[in-house]
Amino acid sequence: MDQGIIGSIFTIIVFVSFIGIVWWAFSSRNKQKFDEAANLPFADEEKEKSKED
Repeated sequence: MDQGIIGSIFTIIVFVSFIGIVWWAFSSRNKQKFDEAANLPFADEEKEKSKED
């Protein structure tokens, strides 16, 4: 195999991996976990506010 074929195979593998990651990230069954993770930075603020009160 020459360098062109190896490069093409590598490109296809990376592209398929990228599509798989995008599909996983936008999958509806992961939405709840990602919403929770998105709100983690704000969890500390709520704890600090309750300490101040």
